Amino acid sequence: MPTPRPASPTVARQQQEIRERLPFDDTRAFDDASRGLIARRTPGTVTADDGRVVWDADSYAFLDGDAPDTVNPSLWRQSRLVVEQGLFEVVPGIYQVRGFDLSNVTFVEGDTGVVVIDPLISTETAAAALELYREHRGDRPVTGVIYTHSHVDHFGGVKGVTTQEDVDAGRVAVLAPAGFTEHAVSENVYAGTAMSRRAGFMYGAALARGPQGQVGAGLGQTTSTGTVTLIRPTLDITTTGQEETVDGVRIVFQMAPDTEAPAEMLFYFPDHRALCAAEDATHTQHNLLTLRGAVVRDPNSWSRYLTETIDLFGQDLEVVFSSHHWPTWGQERAVTFLENQRDLYAYLHDQTLRMLNQGLTGPEIAEQIHLPPVLENAWNARGYYGSVSHNVKAIYQRYMGWFDGNPAHLWEHPPVERARRYVALGGGADAVVAGAREAFDGGDFRWAAELANHVVFAQPDHATARELLADTYEQLGYGSENGTWRNFYLSGATELREGQFGTPTTTAAPDIISNLTPQMLFDALAVRIDGPRSWDESLTIDVVLTDVDSRYRLRLRHGALTYSTSAQRGAADATLTGTQGALPVLAGGTVTSEVLAAAGMEVTGDESVIGRLAAVLDDGDPDFAIVTP
Repeated sequence: MPTPRPASPTVARQQQEIRERLPFDDTRAFDDASRGLIARRTPGTVTADDGRVVWDADSYAFLDGDAPDTVNPSLWRQSRLVVEQGLFEVVPGIYQVRGFDLSNVTFVEGDTGVVVIDPLISTETAAAALELYREHRGDRPVTGVIYTHSHVDHFGGVKGVTTQEDVDAGRVAVLAPAGFTEHAVSENVYAGTAMSRRAGFMYGAALARGPQGQVGAGLGQTTSTGTVTLIRPTLDITTTGQEETVDGVRIVFQMAPDTEAPAEMLFYFPDHRALCAAEDATHTQHNLLTLRGAVVRDPNSWSRYLTETIDLFGQDLEVVFSSHHWPTWGQERAVTFLENQRDLYAYLHDQTLRMLNQGLTGPEIAEQIHLPPVLENAWNARGYYGSVSHNVKAIYQRYMGWFDGNPAHLWEHPPVERARRYVALGGGADAVVAGAREAFDGGDFRWAAELANHVVFAQPDHATARELLADTYEQLGYGSENGTWRNFYLSGATELREGQFGTPTTTAAPDIISNLTPQMLFDALAVRIDGPRSWDESLTIDVVLTDVDSRYRLRLRHGALTYSTSAQRGAADATLTGTQGALPVLAGGTVTSEVLAAAGMEVTGDESVIGRLAAVLDDGDPDFAIVTP
């Protein structure tokens, strides 16, 4: 395995400048992050039934003392805060387990049991968190589960804290914002392969832990790698001001759709004077477009909802806690925290719009925009997860799309063809590498990366270019304040040096697939159709679901799979009859009449139609190239 390089003099100077510029003497966050500690988990590892380690907090024990030159000191500070693990009291009756996954899990004690908020990514980490809570607060039964929003780190571990049987029997209520299931499922299926592959870069899943490797992701340290599950909500929250009582716990809800997630809500516990801010107010600048890929979020709505939060709950608020990071106590401090977060997203939105209306493009705005000094020096507005640079580009994309208006950019060559032409223009691969080396030695790593990347895409086997590009990515990673930028750069260096590491964590788990509605499942099949291979194919399949009295006509024609619920003329080529619960078999890797029959789906008519459809389904590639062509 190649040995990581030390930080270059350029990066070392940058780190020292950051130490001198930011208010490192403000240590209140360290007091808040440790406040209320009841107990830690020892050892800080969580394993699956087969002995596989799915979470290892102890691997971050190196995060101590001052930051080395290989880590941005601001990111080092954030990682030291986020790595704090254990059971913490927020206020009497509300407890959090932090540092067991990317997110926090919160336990609110009720009359007879405990209500669980956001049960992490994996059943294993969620079960370990519940075990730690019960060890110190008593063996209380779980009487309710609340999902704040539709991202997997807020529901995936649900079967580690309760069971489908207890939910079905009415012993456990499951609350979520309206639209939760549709968004939770679709995000992990439609573009799931590509998102999961890129998430491996974003969270540094394949990187070694250490000062020259993965030190965290800003929002949390990394993602657990256990079993992902899902239980459908039993109660949808639909309106702001809706009040529900779960096991004697009064909760007042605020809807916040299309903020950090398409389905999201905040809620207030009036008897505790405590606000759960979900993921709309955390101790970092969040993503408006996550680097793994997603729909661009709306910072204008985000800021307006936080204004509403302050108006609704700010006067009586005594503590605000979120699904990540640590709480903020005291009415004045809590409101100031919410105001800073609100003003951050409002400023990014408004200034980007102002500047794009002056003709600047996304990359130009990202270079010119500066936060007000108050936000620049507010630790909770620093870009550990989102960043000013990529958030501004996301806002530009939301309003203006990918095209910047310059005709030269309307029909550019794809990356490999552009690279070959640039390399030829530069006098050949060796000459371009020499230019990249000069830029590297001069500390201009952005230009070195661009030049060396052209050579790698033009000549992937050019060993010197690959080595230089890996070294360049490494230095860019060392200098990154943003945890996900660091992980992307260092993951790129790893793949250039050691080969592709694939997709360490996937979220398209059986529970996710089983919650696809028929329409969503047909959409998931449609995006797997290999268009050119099916240009000349024409077939129809009726799907009859006996338990919900529904009938769908699927039609493959002109390379597109469409469906309809309207009455159709004539018989379909084949008919599938069964229950809705058996339908997810269609999403499997192999679809044959025998597989369908084993799942309880009866096939009548021309059975060869099933094989013809299966023959044009194209599976995604969880190991596609990113830093090479």
